[in-house]
Amino acid sequence: MTSSSLWKRRAGMGLGALVLVGALAWVVVKAGPWAPTRVTVTRVASGALQPALFGIGTVEARRSHLLGPTAAARVLKVHVDVGDTVQPGQLLAELDPVDLDQRSAALDASLTRARSLVTASEAQQRDAQARRDLAAANARRYAELGAQDFISAGALEARQQEQRAAGAAVQAADAALAASRQDLQRLGAERAAVLQQRDRLRLTAPAAGVIASRDAEAGSTVVAGQAVLRLIDPASLWLKVRFDQGRAAGLTSGQPAQVALRSRPGQVLPGRIARLEPLGDAVTEERIAQVALDALPAGLTVGELAEVTVKLTPTADRPWVPNAALQQRGGQTGVWRVAEGRPVFAPLQLGNSDLDGRVQVLDGLKAGDAIVVHSEKALSADTRLRVVDALAGSTTGSTGPAK
Repeated sequence: MTSSSLWKRRAGMGLGALVLVGALAWVVVKAGPWAPTRVTVTRVASGALQPALFGIGTVEARRSHLLGPTAAARVLKVHVDVGDTVQPGQLLAELDPVDLDQRSAALDASLTRARSLVTASEAQQRDAQARRDLAAANARRYAELGAQDFISAGALEARQQEQRAAGAAVQAADAALAASRQDLQRLGAERAAVLQQRDRLRLTAPAAGVIASRDAEAGSTVVAGQAVLRLIDPASLWLKVRFDQGRAAGLTSGQPAQVALRSRPGQVLPGRIARLEPLGDAVTEERIAQVALDALPAGLTVGELAEVTVKLTPTADRPWVPNAALQQRGGQTGVWRVAEGRPVFAPLQLGNSDLDGRVQVLDGLKAGDAIVVHSEKALSADTRLRVVDALAGSTTGSTGPAK
């Protein structure tokens, strides 16, 4: 190989190496770890927001009755089924009385005997009173004869003793009559208690409504407090809704609400906040409210889910940012503001937000500031930026949006 060919070959290899190095440098600068981070940017807008609360609720009955025995018993008959409409006082189910009927019959016989004893005691009392009156008259007559010395002192003392014995007999008759009457009263109370127990084994409707569930069948044994039937008032249906405690500061009773039932996803039903529960859920950090519909739709079922929206008082005109732009950094919530092509973290004092993802800024930004909405990776103060119209999937950095 000549020196000229060798030189050409070395020159070609050097040129190729330069091209390779340049390509690698371009890749490192444009697409490698030193490449600018692609971001989407928006300008801070200003205006009034319409804060709103969104919650998930379930349909419940405000007036619901669980019907069951007050003592363990066996179900004898169930006269109604789920979906039946009942009226107040209607017999719904019967429980086995066991020996209550026999006990009631025995008490009836005891009451009859007790009344007879009261009648006999009254007769004995009248007899004792008559004997007492006769003894008193004899004692007076003998006292007069004794004063005239017509009889002996012993005869007078005998008549006076008879008077005292007749008085004691009257007291005994009075006590026996009182005891007989008390025994009659006791037996009457026992019979009333047995009849009351018997009546409790007949489950009747306390109010008009619809049978929502049938939890026991004939032949099954239920314990005290266990429900056999559940009765609800269909006119008292409302929704138990849970709202985020962090956004429920402006929630008050009487506020209008918009309800979208799961069975009617495209239909919005008007309602209102009927009641705010005094107890919240400390585990889920939710405020519980009861929402009443202005008009109950046909076919509304207990347990159905619904989406509830409550609009709060509109805010004043202030700057706002999209929720997607919020980041957490060093325990502070803020956004990355773009200043001279570099990101600068701006801590913010935030206000209310609306359901469109707009958050009111009370302090930290002004209208017109450029902020980063999405970035392809986590940002820092020395990150070089490359502004694009959109990112694939609009992913945020590793810090994530603020909650």
